[in-house]
Amino acid sequence: MCTRRSERLSTRSTTRPTAPWTSGELVRRQAAQEIGTIIYSLGCFPSQKDLHDFIAKVEEDHTGYIHLDKFLPAMTKVLQEHKFPPISEDLLLQAFEALDKEKKDYLDPEELTKYMTQEGEPFTQEEMEEMLTALADHRNQIHYKDVVSQMTIKPDK
Repeated sequence: MCTRRSERLSTRSTTRPTAPWTSGELVRRQAAQEIGTIIYSLGCFPSQKDLHDFIAKVEEDHTGYIHLDKFLPAMTKVLQEHKFPPISEDLLLQAFEALDKEKKDYLDPEELTKYMTQEGEPFTQEEMEEMLTALADHRNQIHYKDVVSQMTIKPDK
C-alpha cells in the first residue's frame, strides 16, 4: 500500500527541526524526539523506555516512519487509559529539594545541568539550554519552589 509522505512520521533524526503540527495534519517527517514532543503536548509523560516501546509498536517495519493510521489508534488508547500520567507538583518539589543539598531553596544552573545530564534519563544539551532559559532568574538561579507549578500539568478530574 502506498501512502502519502504527509501521512507518516519519521523516527529518524532530521537536521532541521519542524513543528509537530501543521494545518491540522502531522508534518511529513519527524525525528523520534519530536514524536515525544507530540506525546508530551497531549499531556502524557512517558519515560524514554516507554517512548521507545511506543515508537517500536507503531513504527512501520523498522523504516523509521510512523503512519498516521497506526499512530492515532495507539495514541488514543494511551490517552483513554491515562497510561503516561504527569508527575505531581508535590513529587517534583520533593525531587528538587533532594537535589538542593545545602537547603538554599534554589539550584545553580551548573548543579541542575550536572544532575539532568549525568543521572537517570539524561537530557541533551539543547534540552538543558531550553530549560535553563525558561527557569533561571535574572541572578541565574533556579528558584524551584516558584517554577514547580509551571513544570507540571494538573490532571483532569
